[in-house]
Amino acid sequence: MRFRLRQMEAFRAVMLTGSMNGAARLLYISQPAVSRLIAHTEQTLGLRLFDRDRGKLTPTAEAQLLFKEVETMFEEAVRIDDFARDLSSNPAGALRFCCSPSLALNFLPPVIASYMKAFPQVRLKFHTTLLSNIADELLARKVEMAVSVLPLDHPNLIVEPFAAGRMVCILPVGHPLESQEEVELHQIPDYPLIGYARNIPFGRIMSGAFERAGIPWRVAVEIVRAESACAFVREGIGIAIVDEFSVAGHGWAGVVVKPLREEIPLTLSLLRSRFDRPSSHAQSLARMIREHAKRTGRGIGGHAAER
Repeated sequence: MRFRLRQMEAFRAVMLTGSMNGAARLLYISQPAVSRLIAHTEQTLGLRLFDRDRGKLTPTAEAQLLFKEVETMFEEAVRIDDFARDLSSNPAGALRFCCSPSLALNFLPPVIASYMKAFPQVRLKFHTTLLSNIADELLARKVEMAVSVLPLDHPNLIVEPFAAGRMVCILPVGHPLESQEEVELHQIPDYPLIGYARNIPFGRIMSGAFERAGIPWRVAVEIVRAESACAFVREGIGIAIVDEFSVAGHGWAGVVVKPLREEIPLTLSLLRSRFDRPSSHAQSLARMIREHAKRTGRGIGGHAAER
C-alpha cells in the first residue's frame, strides 16, 4: 500500500490545521516528523499535495480531492470505533437513527420516551438531518433507519409511508389574519413571507402550490428549516407556511397556527437501506412510531416499498 494509514493521518492533520506546526500539535509529534511524512507521501504517490510559499501551505486541487476520500475513511473508522466501544460497554447494543428536523420537535420525542422505558438497555444515537442527506447516511451505515417528513425516491432505499400531515400557516400574535378560521393562499402575498429556498424539497412544494394557484412566490426572508421560520414569525418579521409537525404539541409562544384552505399534504416515511436487514432494535422503534401515528390520528396504511 503506497498511501499508508500514518501518512493519511498526517495529511489529514495538515489539511485540517493548515500548517505543519498545527498538524504536529494535533498529532502530538514533532513538526519535522510531519514534514517528513508529507514529503514521503508526495514522493510515493507522485503528487504535489501542497504549494509552498514562504512557509505557507496551499493545498493543490489533487489534495482537495484526496482529502474528501481520506475524510470519508476517517468517518467510517470513527463509526467502527464507536461500534466496538458499544459492544464492550453495552452488550445490548445501540441504535443509530435520524429524522427530519421538524419531527424532532414534537412528533418523535414521545416515541423515544416510550422506547427508552421499554428498552432501557439500548443506547440511542440520534440526530436530525436534511432530506438531501438521508440517503447518504443510510447507505454509508451512519444510521440504521431514518424518519422523514417527506418521501424520498432512491433506488437503494426501502421507503414506508406511515403517516399523513399538511402544511399550515403561522402568524405572530395580533396579526390581521388571526381572526380568520383559515388562511387562503391568495392572502399570503399581502404580507412579508418567510419561505423556504426553492432548491430544497419544501421550497419546491410551496412554490409549486403557489404556481398552481396562480400566485407569485415572493419570499422576504429565505430559510431552510421550520424552526427559523417560527422564530422569525414570533418576532413579527412576517408570516410563514410550515409543516404542522414543527408547531404541534406545545407550539411556539407568540406564534398562532392557522390551517390553510388549500390543503398541501405531507407523507411521513420510515426509511432504511435495502442492503441491510433491520435489527430488532430498529424494528421495535419503527413499530412504536407507526403506533404513535395511529394514536394521533395521522396513521396511514401501506407497505414498505423499494424505490
